Amino acid sequence: MCETTVKNISVTLSGIWSVNYHTMRKVLLVILTSLALAVSAQETTGSEKMQWFHDAKLGIFIHWGIYAVDGISESWSFHNRRVTHENYMKQLSGFTAAAYHPEDWVRLIKNSGARYAVITSKHHDGVALWNTSMNKLSIPAQTPAGRDVLSPFVTELRKAGLKTGLYFSLIDWTHPDYPGFLRDSGKYVLADHPERWSRFLTFMNGQLDELKTGINPDLWWFDGDWEHPADEWKAADIRKALLAHNPSVIINGRLAGYGDYDTPEQNFPVTRPDLPAWELCMTMNDSWGYQGRDVNYKTPYEIISIFADVIGFGGNMLLDIGPKADGTLPAEQVFILEELGKWTSKHEEAIFGTHPGLPQGHFYGPSTLSADSLSLYLFVSGGS
Repeated sequence: MCETTVKNISVTLSGIWSVNYHTMRKVLLVILTSLALAVSAQETTGSEKMQWFHDAKLGIFIHWGIYAVDGISESWSFHNRRVTHENYMKQLSGFTAAAYHPEDWVRLIKNSGARYAVITSKHHDGVALWNTSMNKLSIPAQTPAGRDVLSPFVTELRKAGLKTGLYFSLIDWTHPDYPGFLRDSGKYVLADHPERWSRFLTFMNGQLDELKTGINPDLWWFDGDWEHPADEWKAADIRKALLAHNPSVIINGRLAGYGDYDTPEQNFPVTRPDLPAWELCMTMNDSWGYQGRDVNYKTPYEIISIFADVIGFGGNMLLDIGPKADGTLPAEQVFILEELGKWTSKHEEAIFGTHPGLPQGHFYGPSTLSADSLSLYLFVSGGS
């Protein structure tokens, strides 16, 4: 066996120091032999197309839509009757994107250390960020912004060498042919009106066609599959069509059982998710979209600590930001991304392209193993 270097990575707010300790060849011989076998078993279960995702470790989630105008919950605010659907849709008139500079977003994202970003192309409210031809409910057609705000962001991501992910809601609570609407009432029962459901599927797949040909993302991030089973969504056909267009595309685990990786939300999983790859999506405060009244932000230390736990457990973190309706980012979110970037830039080798570290019980904290299995990184709280 080759000598394995153990490095101590301190998780602190002020930046991170690392110490290169002596080689622990005899002590770690048995542990690392079993660890190498475990890593090999984990990695060979994935496909080659998943490699960039495994290596990326950090992505940025972006929830941007008309809900930022009044700073209310995206889609759920009308679905749960906190506001009427009519008043919710009035926010269309306040979405200006007047200070939207996608190059600034991307610069901040890249400097955070993220290797990919996922943006809401359409949430459950049905409002599209691009100029869809399938209906008129879009930012270009119905808001003062008057333009496609999705494509410029994707262009900047690709200029920066970052992977592009599109969030797409299968649910469309505003569409007249979608059966669901409010939490306690819907528009119709699917079994009684299969022709309406068929029309909705034609609409939904039309929008997916627009995005797959116009954007051709590296990753699809579906949501809302819980309202119907896979056969009603025709999830197998959706997957087949997306892969026929781009065989390398990755699909998240919210396509009714037809995804490539698991997506736990907000809470760190107690046990490793079932699929070989997984991603924790998490907010910085308590809200996905911009809500000015929500100041319950996690500290950079807390986010870095959670991130260390995630990568030590073999996952990715998809950290959310919620831009304002004018396209600017809240100062608190900018600060967190900048602090995160200081940490990731200082310890790239311990984060990106690594494997899960020591099995539980061998070290009381997160750890990662370099791709060549020659360096073991231990994440330790405290220090300066």
